[in-house]
Amino acid sequence: MTQPASRILGMGHFLPPIVRTNSDLEKMVDTSDAWIVERTGIRERRIAPESMVTSDMAAAAAKLALEQAELEAKDLDMILVATVTPDVPMPATAVFVQEKIGASNCPSMDLSAACAGFVFGLSLADSLIRSGAMRHVLVVGVELLSRVVDWSDRTTCVLFGDGAGAAVVGPAGGAMARDRPRGIMSTRMNTDATLANSLTIPGGGSARPMSPIALEQKLNKIHMRGQDIFKVAVKNLQSSSQAALDDLGMTGADLDWICPHQANLRIIDLAVSKLGLPRDKMLTNIERVGNTSSASIPILLDESVKSGKVRPGDRVLMCALGAGISWGSAVITV
Repeated sequence: MTQPASRILGMGHFLPPIVRTNSDLEKMVDTSDAWIVERTGIRERRIAPESMVTSDMAAAAAKLALEQAELEAKDLDMILVATVTPDVPMPATAVFVQEKIGASNCPSMDLSAACAGFVFGLSLADSLIRSGAMRHVLVVGVELLSRVVDWSDRTTCVLFGDGAGAAVVGPAGGAMARDRPRGIMSTRMNTDATLANSLTIPGGGSARPMSPIALEQKLNKIHMRGQDIFKVAVKNLQSSSQAALDDLGMTGADLDWICPHQANLRIIDLAVSKLGLPRDKMLTNIERVGNTSSASIPILLDESVKSGKVRPGDRVLMCALGAGISWGSAVITV
C-alpha cells in the first residue's frame, strides 16, 4: 500500500441557525412528514437567513478548520471552494473567502461538481501537495441551496439545505495512528455528461440568460428528474468506491466507516449494501441537515470526528454523486 502524501490537518463546519422542519413544509407545499421521511429519510434542514451569503458560511467553516490545523490563513497556498451556489457569477466565491479569513495573496478559485465537489477538491489538493506545488490547501464544500430551490415544487424543496464544511490539507509527514499511516490514500473522479440535463439550474448562463420569461419559468431554480439520478446513483457510487478500494488492495472489510454524500437515505442504504458493508459502519446526518450538496461530506465527517465516533487511525471511505453527472470517492485514514 502506497504511503499517503497528504492528509487532512484540520476540519470545521457551519450550519446556519434557521431550522425548517417537515411540519413547516406541510404548510408551504402539498406534502407530509411521513411522505418525506419514507422517501428521503429527512426530517429537517438548515436555512440561511437573508443577510447571509455563501462565502459567509464558507469562511466560518474555514476558520474552524485552520484553528484545528493550528495554522493561520496566511499559511495557505491555495483556496478551493466547491459550490454551485456562488455569491455572484464573477468573481469566484473563493476570492471572498480569502478576504474574509484574512488569507494572503494565494490562488483562490471555485470548482463546480455539485454534490461531488468536496471529493473532487480533496483529490485536486492531494495531487497539488503530492507534486510539491503546494503545501497547505484549503478545500471548502459550501451551498446555499435555499436560494435556488423552488419552494412550490415538492419533489425538490423537501431535499435541500444550507451549510458549509472545510478541510485544510497538508503534507502527511509520516503521521501514524494505531500503526496506520494517516492521510489521503486513494481518490477517484468521474463524469458522464449523458445525463447532464437530469439535474440542473438551466437559467442564468450563456445558454439561457436571465430575463423576465426565464424568471417566470423559474429557470433560476433547481430542476431535477429524480428517477434518472436514482437509477445511476447506486451503481456509480458502488463502482467508484470499489475502484478506490482496489487501488489500495483493500475490500470493504478493511474499512471502519463509510461517509457518503447525504442525498437520499434509500440511495445510501443501497450503495452501502452493494459494497457488502454492515449498516452500522455508515455515517449519516441526513435526518437533521438534508442534502447540502458539496458540503454534506465535510459536515458529516467533521461532526463524526468531533463527537468521537470516528477516531484517529480509522479508515473512512467517502463517496458522492451529483449533477453532471459527476461522482467520486476517496479513502482516507483519519
